[in-house]
Amino acid sequence: MSETRENRIKRMQMRSMRRGIKEMDLILAAYADRNLAAMDDAALDLYDQLLLENDQDLYQWVTGQAAPPQALADLISDIAQTFQK
Repeated sequence: MSETRENRIKRMQMRSMRRGIKEMDLILAAYADRNLAAMDDAALDLYDQLLLENDQDLYQWVTGQAAPPQALADLISDIAQTFQK
């Protein structure tokens, strides 16, 4: 049985809030709340892929301390811009 869009978004919001480090909890939970509902399936697939990444790596990518993988670069950039305002 496949997951409904609503359940998928709820699952991803929970995974965004319950990370390994508090900074990523705050960053990803806020980003998910603002953006997941408006994303198309391809964007949700990419965000789901991002959620599999290690928190220390994600934090370095979002804060510009390290370059993200090319496949996630645009999404990381979008997340980073949200929090530099």
